[in-house]
Amino acid sequence: MTGPLTVARPPAGGARRPRLPAAPVDILTGPTHAPSVAPDGSAVAFIVDESGYPRAVQQFLDGTSVRDGRYVTLPVEGPITKVVHSPDGRWLACAVLPHAGDRAQVWVVTTDPTDRRAIWVDGSGAETAELVGWDEDRVAVTVEGPDCVGEARLVDPSTGAAHELGRAHGLRLVDSWQGSALVRLGPRGDRHLRLLHGNHEIPLFDADTGSTSDPARILCEPGALPGEGDFPSRVRVLVRTDYGSDRLRLVEVTVTEDDVSHRVIAERHDADLDEFVMSTDRSTVAVLWNVAGGLSELEVLDYAAGEGPVRSGPASTLPGPVAAGLSISDDASVLAMGVSGPARPPCVELLDLRRRQWVSLAAAPGEPDAVVPTVERYTARDGLQLSGWWYEPAGATFPGPVLIWLHGGPEAQSRPEHSDVLPTILAAGYPVFAPNVRGSGGFGRAFSHADDVENRMRSIEDVEDTVAHLVRRGLADPSRVVCSGRSYGGYLTNAMLAFRPGLFVGGISICGMSEFA
Repeated sequence: MTGPLTVARPPAGGARRPRLPAAPVDILTGPTHAPSVAPDGSAVAFIVDESGYPRAVQQFLDGTSVRDGRYVTLPVEGPITKVVHSPDGRWLACAVLPHAGDRAQVWVVTTDPTDRRAIWVDGSGAETAELVGWDEDRVAVTVEGPDCVGEARLVDPSTGAAHELGRAHGLRLVDSWQGSALVRLGPRGDRHLRLLHGNHEIPLFDADTGSTSDPARILCEPGALPGEGDFPSRVRVLVRTDYGSDRLRLVEVTVTEDDVSHRVIAERHDADLDEFVMSTDRSTVAVLWNVAGGLSELEVLDYAAGEGPVRSGPASTLPGPVAAGLSISDDASVLAMGVSGPARPPCVELLDLRRRQWVSLAAAPGEPDAVVPTVERYTARDGLQLSGWWYEPAGATFPGPVLIWLHGGPEAQSRPEHSDVLPTILAAGYPVFAPNVRGSGGFGRAFSHADDVENRMRSIEDVEDTVAHLVRRGLADPSRVVCSGRSYGGYLTNAMLAFRPGLFVGGISICGMSEFA
């Protein structure tokens, strides 16, 4: 699966290496998210949603105090979806969708505001590229063409030279470090990881149909590298996985040429692991748990290598109910993430891990009049426990009209985060219920697979049972209930109107498929 690959070197001063004018930041007023902390903690880059396309911003720091900043300017128009610092702090890799199309590109700029070079690193534009991160001074990407064959590449931004790590149908690069690469294979709901090194291809786990292992990170261990082509004495990997478990947890995998062993680092019987991040000095792991039907909970772990225990640091209360996008400095002094809530548009928050103090970056103003939901728990007809989020606007009368808002996925989840859709409906006085029917994420592996294939109709029954619950509670007038949702939520809307005619007075399918085939 390995072999060299070369792309044209970006010509000095040419169209692929333009110098662009500086774009200083004054005051950010839009939602901010997807942060990347500089390795030394001197800056944080993130995405801001203002007028026009989402843009990348580089904000300079003094500790966790915000100094000046600048917009990251690229020679292509389109939404920037991800930005990542290089390990040496000299570069920023940016994922962009030119003209909001469906063929993503990866560009690299320097972190020096006076050096306005921009380098396109991932090919001809006939393929779509996914930005994974960095392997020392090379950008790690997955490139995929119309044939759905994924190719894992490392690209040197200074020369344009690329090296192929592996290619296969549906392959995705997860992480890479000095000759070792992690790739993900398998469909949604049955994803597994393999470690590639030279001619070696080693699964991290035995076959466990229906398990999900992703994301993962190779632990950088100086001095552990062998000669070129040889397998190292060991490779250690941290993985979010539900292999052998009903809950997503954090597992350390140690791989040698002859053996693979596992050690559980963090797990909870009442929560799924959403995300984790580890500092480069390997002292600290920060994790986000998905608890209580969709709330985020931050835990900071004092990581111990080898066979010793992993100690939990003091918990830090999040400044909002839902968090995502963890990033940490090399020395574990600064932790960043995006935090949002119904009354709080997404905002990048910095946590000084030594002082346990939060600092908010400039963001859209809060919404003090927003409706904050409460969790509703109820039982499906077959005894499965369900839940959802009830939004009750001021002045609503009951029983009355209700909108059932169905999330996408199906393995996504309705959570008490900021919404671009629901506030308008709530402001008009209509209550909203956002259920998590079977198939949703955040409730364990068995729950997420409970609607697979032959069980698809059970999720439709769950929506029917949701309406019955709201009617029993005296909240919904059965003649005035509407359903709506995006993507898979749009499919469920179509399915409810087709298979349960008369249950809803109307439905709005937003980019919902009408047939899975």
